[in-house]
Amino acid sequence: MFVSSNLLRDLLPYFKRKLKSVYEEEEIESIFFRITEDTLNLTKRKVLTEDKRLTESELLTFKEYVDHLAKNEPLQYILGEADFLGLKFKVSPAVLIPRPETEELVDLIIRENKTKSELEILDIGCGSGCIPISLKKNIPQSKVTAMDISSAALEIAKINSVINKTEITFLERDLFSDSVLEMQQFDIIVSNPPYIADSEREGMHANVKEHEPAIALFVPDSDPLKFYNRIFYFAQTNLKPDGLIYFEINPYFADELTKIALQNKFSSAIVLTDLSGKNRFLKVTK
Repeated sequence: MFVSSNLLRDLLPYFKRKLKSVYEEEEIESIFFRITEDTLNLTKRKVLTEDKRLTESELLTFKEYVDHLAKNEPLQYILGEADFLGLKFKVSPAVLIPRPETEELVDLIIRENKTKSELEILDIGCGSGCIPISLKKNIPQSKVTAMDISSAALEIAKINSVINKTEITFLERDLFSDSVLEMQQFDIIVSNPPYIADSEREGMHANVKEHEPAIALFVPDSDPLKFYNRIFYFAQTNLKPDGLIYFEINPYFADELTKIALQNKFSSAIVLTDLSGKNRFLKVTK
């Protein structure tokens, strides 16, 4: 046996020993208790105070979790799901893992638009579907469309829509194709496009750069704002008068994106900070 006993709480030292080169001790503890809650429905208190014993099969499952974690695989991919604004989302390496900053973006949109009626909302680059599904769930009177270039991502998003009981229109579209300009007009366009420059890749944690989809993360150093520029162009035709664009952005480009929005004749462009004080969002009004 790879641990001294089959007591669940005795697995925690094993996790710490095997993962100390990958994670800080506090993070290892957080991961361990997240796994016990998700797989066994046991709170941290119960794990530490009750003499829960695992079967050999369960022990081997926990060992597999550790083996995957030791290879820098993200916990959400290992468990197959992620939390976002109180909802559960299926995730796989085909989609980006939802981030807390994106929760802030969606919460902002909900707070500012919850009472408006019959909104037409478009999410560009929907990935797992966490943005459009959360918006539909919290602004149920809206009509939500979500597009992505990845058929694999759209399959995940469609499953998540069913899981969370929401009606979304999903479209497989290339933002850079002329055909997207034939789409309808929308009241709100939201996007968390790829915005990390290739030169920033080396400084990122291995569980991100080696396992999450590069197509959803990185942009070339030579054209880091390519998605934002294209969405501004798209919005000239496909955003209604007085319509809104909500972006998640790279803080390094906040000033430049503001200038580009105003140069494209949008009436206002406001940079908003996330909870850590970084320039993380841009709200643009047509």
